[in-house]
Amino acid sequence: MSDQEIKDLEASFPAISGQAFAHARERVLASGQSVLESRDGMIFEVFPDGRRVPVKRIDPPRPAVPGTIREIR
Repeated sequence: MSDQEIKDLEASFPAISGQAFAHARERVLASGQSVLESRDGMIFEVFPDGRRVPVKRIDPPRPAVPGTIREIR
């Protein structure tokens, strides 16, 4: 596999993973279960009927800077 082919494949990952997550979310909701979703600084439990119940307030996202090392406690 050439370097260009690898770069092209890597460039397609975000779109493919987004589609996979959307499909998985749809399947879970279709099975009658709820999913968790973060939006506007909150985590919500989303139910198949469309109800959204707030679960917890969260810190805003931090930008990812390439090369940054973060310690996870």
